[in-house]
This record gives sequence, structure tokens and C-alpha cells, in this order.
Amino acid sequence: MREIVLDTETTGLDPDEGHRIVEIGAVELFNTLPTGETYHQYINPQRPMPPDAYQVHGLGDEFLRDKPVFAAISGAFLEFIGDAPLVIHNAEFDMRMINAELVRLGMGTLPADRAIDTLKIARRKFPGAAVSLDALCRRFGVDNSGRGKHGALLDSELLAEVYLELQGGRQQGLALDAGAKARTDTVRKVETGRARPRPEPLAPRLTEAERAAHAAFVEELGEAALWRKLAAGEG
Repeated sequence: MREIVLDTETTGLDPDEGHRIVEIGAVELFNTLPTGETYHQYINPQRPMPPDAYQVHGLGDEFLRDKPVFAAISGAFLEFIGDAPLVIHNAEFDMRMINAELVRLGMGTLPADRAIDTLKIARRKFPGAAVSLDALCRRFGVDNSGRGKHGALLDSELLAEVYLELQGGRQQGLALDAGAKARTDTVRKVETGRARPRPEPLAPRLTEAERAAHAAFVEELGEAALWRKLAAGEG
């Protein structure tokens, strides 16, 4: 199944106050594994960047000034995500920001039930524990050392790994490895448990009458009989 892990960076938290998207990053998954296909775009928000938001992602007015506006990239963005489910950490926020941009353009909104919220999944799995992206990376041993500031594509790549873990990805792999090891150990035990050659062969169990009956049977088979060749050592 195709899924898209997605993240945005913005000028603020509330689109009703005029806040806009300044970066979109997305990673394509197939059966929860990255395919290598990604989408990444910086966006001119057409408004000044508040200092608080700049501290989060480090995207300032000068850097964003020559970037395309959302209207110019909306087609490519929608084409990339297609109709795939969207895997998002705190999906309500990102979906609200994206839909606000689409509404400004007179386009249809993305339905809320299309989003898979990893924040909600993590809260159900780890009640009472910290479930930020950084906290989940630490929990699952995902290397987030390059995450000095928030970045939409980097955060999507990290979330893709976290999402795999939330689905039991690495644990399932470990279980399979353990099962394979158990099967190998069983084979080894069978091999090492084979009977050793007897120090002295058992005495023959055929009676003289049985030997004579067998010889008469072979005689009836004719000169080309396989048993004659075996008896003569030709086999």
C-alpha cells in the first residue's frame, strides 16, 4: 500500500491569523518502507517571518524571498501525494494549514480521515510518556543527531522510521530472525544427534531358508536381472 509521510513548517500556528506554510517535505512509502521518492519545497509565505517561528526552523525572509508561492507549487504537491493516506505527526495542525492554503486558491480540501496521526498512535501505545518526534526517535533508536532545527523533509524521513517502528517493523524483523535462529538451532541439534556407527556390526538376520528362497527368485529373473549384477559387484 502506498502512503505519504508528510511534514510542514509554517510562519505560525493559526491560519486564521494569516499564518502560512513555508516548507513541505514528504516521503513515499510502500508497505511502510521508503521507496526513495521524496517531495521537498520551500515556499514564499508572502508575509514576514515572526521571530518565534524563525527560532524553530531557521527559515527567514531573505531566504524565502525568491521561493515560489503556494499557488505555483500546489499542482506538483497534489500530484505527488495523489490519493494516498497521509502519515503526519500531529496531523490536525498540518492538515489545517494545508487546507487553508488550498481554500485560498479555491481548491477542494483534503478530508481529515485521510490522515494517519502518529501522535495519536504513540499516545495510545505509550500512555503518559513523551511522544514528540524527538522522544520517539530516542525510544526507537532512530538517529536524529542531524536535527538541529526543524526541517520538513528531514522530519518526514525521521517520522518514516518512527512510523515503521510504531507498526512493529523492526520488532517483527527481530522476531523473524529469532524464528530463523531457532529453526537453525533445531537443525543443528538433529544433525549432532545422529546415531554413530556401531563399533561391531549386527549379526545377519536372514535364515538359510530365506537365502535359498531369494536365490531361487533371482534365478527365475534371467541373466539380465539387476540382482545378478549386484551380486557380481557390477553395480
